[in-house]
This record gives sequence, structure tokens and C-alpha cells, in this order.
Amino acid sequence: MIGPEQLAPAVRAALARANLPAREPTFERPRQREHGDWSTNVALTLAKVARRSPRDVAQAIIDQLGDVDGIDDIEVAGPGFINFRVSQDALGDAVRQIVSAGDQWGRGDRATGTVNVEFVSANPTGPLHMGHGRQAAVGDALANLLEAVGWDVTREYYFNDAGRQMRLFSDSVAAVARGEDPPEDGYHGAYISDVVDEIGRAADTDDLGEAAYERILGRITGTLDAMGVHFDVFFGERSLHPDGVAKAIVAFGDHVYTADGATWLRTTSFGDDKDRVLIRADGEPTYFAADCAYMADKFSRGFDRLIYVLGSDHHGYIKRLAAVADALGFDRDRVEIVMHQFVNLYRGGAPVRMSKRTGEMVTFDELLDEVGPDAARYTLLRYSRDVPIDFDLEAVVQADRANPVYYVQYSSARIAGIMRTAHEAGLRPESVADADLALLDTDAEQALIRVLSEYPDVVVVAADERAPQRVARYAERLAEQFHRFYTECQVVGSDEDLSVARYWLVVAARQTLVNALGLLGVTAPERM
Repeated sequence: MIGPEQLAPAVRAALARANLPAREPTFERPRQREHGDWSTNVALTLAKVARRSPRDVAQAIIDQLGDVDGIDDIEVAGPGFINFRVSQDALGDAVRQIVSAGDQWGRGDRATGTVNVEFVSANPTGPLHMGHGRQAAVGDALANLLEAVGWDVTREYYFNDAGRQMRLFSDSVAAVARGEDPPEDGYHGAYISDVVDEIGRAADTDDLGEAAYERILGRITGTLDAMGVHFDVFFGERSLHPDGVAKAIVAFGDHVYTADGATWLRTTSFGDDKDRVLIRADGEPTYFAADCAYMADKFSRGFDRLIYVLGSDHHGYIKRLAAVADALGFDRDRVEIVMHQFVNLYRGGAPVRMSKRTGEMVTFDELLDEVGPDAARYTLLRYSRDVPIDFDLEAVVQADRANPVYYVQYSSARIAGIMRTAHEAGLRPESVADADLALLDTDAEQALIRVLSEYPDVVVVAADERAPQRVARYAERLAEQFHRFYTECQVVGSDEDLSVARYWLVVAARQTLVNALGLLGVTAPERM
């Protein structure tokens, strides 16, 4: 499909021929179809320096463009935009490109380098809840998107297997094993008793706590497996103590100082709102110290970029981690915090209350059992990370068009069904290369091709903006456009050449929808 990569060189050459200043043109898709397929505002950006009206500059550029391969029409629009309309032959070539690319359609290599994406990282002290579920969906989809644009991605889970929370967890398990109530500030969920029953009430409380921790970590990884989320690295905090923390403190050099018996990092020198304690007065390292050592370890492994996916309650980490990167001598721009809002759980419009400490909650395991991984992932991904989600357990499994995940998956099954029907009717398309795709000339057909052609751009924007919801909303728009095509155009009819052309358009639509849902970690069923 003709796009910015083909249009930009032509515009740059036209600027030179028109004796206009050099300028890198940018392109966007007009909101209204009648304005063409691509538009650039390069004339508006040059008008002042050229001392001419934007429309005059735009016309001068068009006069020097001449014929552009794959473009039928070029016109000046509005205050000085230049609009391009793709030719029908180029639209047919887009179908060929999609079918030929297959599962690589929409993927590229515009990005290079290695990136570590850390997400979920829930403490192994209890089951995953809805907030963890959203983070798992966002982190995994983000990793998929980064891979799709060329990054070499490592998915990493950091688990806290040291420190106060683990001691409280171990004390809670030991208390329950003795038939006592857990400590007041410990863990009170019914799952504690379940774990104790599973591993047996051993006399050695240290071994019991360790066994319980391993059992909970196994449950967490099992939940993630059920959701289709898999990690390349599981990194435990214990491995950072004491050597990793000590090395990080040494690396901070003069930015470390002692006050009130504690060891501090002067993070205010790097934009943080206050200095942070590394070693408490009692000699115990803080969680922050472990965070510092962990970042140093990541950079030592050679990653070009570190991405932390965190809940909105960790907003303070933005300045804090940037300060750590600076203090360690790394460019803070190599560290990125991707945040998400919380999830409110409902059933039929009524709120379902959750409390990890008291055990009154629906675990993410239970939610997956009830709605399935596809409905869970899609619902958690179709909204911007910046807004809370009201997740209704009944609504997300409704088999009707009002339920987005059902509608998109139903469209996938319908497309697959059309392909089966075509084969059953005796249609035997030889090769997309030999098909007469110029026959796809109705408004519905061309509109569908245009939507399909947008997919690579959607992937790039979704990756750059860390916005998986753009892929979900695109899948819904594609499903809508396919419905219009299917309603207006009979795929298999008396005209065999037209039937073959439409068949390949259906194949292209199916491939694009499969690829889009794949980035979200959602299946594209062939039957429903």
C-alpha cells in the first residue's frame, strides 16, 4: 500500500525542484474519506519562510510532483494541505501484500535494540487480583507490540522473596500451621490455610514458610500461564543481597551520605522530591536499595531500554527511578515507567468488593475460570491505560454485538466460514498474484482495503504510544467494515474472476484480524 515511505521522497524532490527550503514532510490519514488517503501539511510549515500563502506553496509543490506511482489524484485542500488519493491498482496491490506477508503483515524493523519489559512482579504472598491481571495484559501486549516494530524484547518478572513482607507471610503461615490466628499486620486470607493444608503442617516453621512461598509463586505462574502470559526471566530479590546492593551504593559515589545512622542517596540532586534511604539505621537494606541494585543489574545485562509497567499507586516511582538512573551514570531517557489505572469489578452492575489482606476478593484465577482468558485480556486492553475500568463479569461474556470481544471474535469466525463456504462451492483460487484485483471497485470493497492498509500504521502508533487499546479499537473498526462489505458484496457468484478477487480480499481481512488479535494475546476463532 502506498504510504509515507513512498510519498516522502517524492515530496522532498518536488521541494527541491520548486526551489523551496528543504523540509521533512509528515503525513496523516484525513478523517474524511473524500479528502483522500494521505495528507501533508508541509506547505503550511513552509509558508512563512517562503513568504507565500500556504495554498500557493502547496500548488508549487504539486506542480513539481508530476506523476507519483500508485497515486491517482493530488489536490490542495483547506488552508494549504496536500491530499493524495491512492489508485485502484495500488489498492489491489495492498491485498496481494497482505496475503503474501501472512503472519508478518504489519510487522517491521523500524526499531532496533534490546528492551527489558518488567511487569506484574506481584509479591509471592497471595494470589493475583484484578490489578495484577490488567498489568499482565498490558505488559504482555506492550511486549508484543515492541517486538512487532523491531525491538528485541525480554519479558521479566521481579518477585520480592526477601524483606518484611516475606517475613510477615512466613509468620502468618507458621501461625495458621499452629492453629493460631495470623499476626494482626500479617496475611489473613483463606488461601493461607489452603496452602498450609496442601504442604502439610510441618514442625520446622522456616521450611514451612519457604514451602508456602514456593507454592504461592507456583500459583501465580499458573495463573499467568492460563492467561497466556509467559516470561523470559524470573528475577528474585534475594539474589541482590548483599553484593548487588553494596555494588550499587559504591556506584553512587559522592551521592551517598550518612544521616541519623542511616545511609541515604541524594536523589534530590536528580529531580526527586526527597532523598531516599538505602540502609536503615538498624543495618537493613530498604526496598529502594533493592530497586537500585536491580536497575544496575538490568543495565549490566546490556539492555538499551528499561520499561517498568506499574499501577497508578506507584506514581512516585517516576522521579525516583529516573534519579537512580542518573546517579548510576545512565541516561534517564533509557528508563520508562508505563502506568495503568485500577479495575473495578462488577457483576450485573453490582460492585464486587476485593481486599487482599482479609481474603474477601475474587482472584484473577477465579475470573479467568468464569470469563476465559480472551474476554479478560480483550476487556482489559480495549481501554486507555489512563482510565479506570469497570469490568462486569456478566457483560463480557454476553453473546451479542454489544459485547466488543464477542463481536470481534464472531467476525473472525464469520470470515473463516466464508472461506470454507467458498471452497465448498468449488472455488479454487490459484494464486493471489494471478488474481484480477482491479475488479474490487465498489465503495464497500475499497473502503475495506483502505482499513486493512492502515494496520501497519496502527501497530507503529500503538507501540510508540504504549497504547494497546489502539489495536483493539482497530479490530472493532475492521469488523464493522467487513460486515458492510459482506452485506453489500456476494463473495461467491456467477463471475468467477470477481469471486476469486473477493475471496482474496476475505483472506486479507482474516489475516489482518488474526494478526491484530494476536498482538493482544486474544485468539481468532474459526468457528463459534
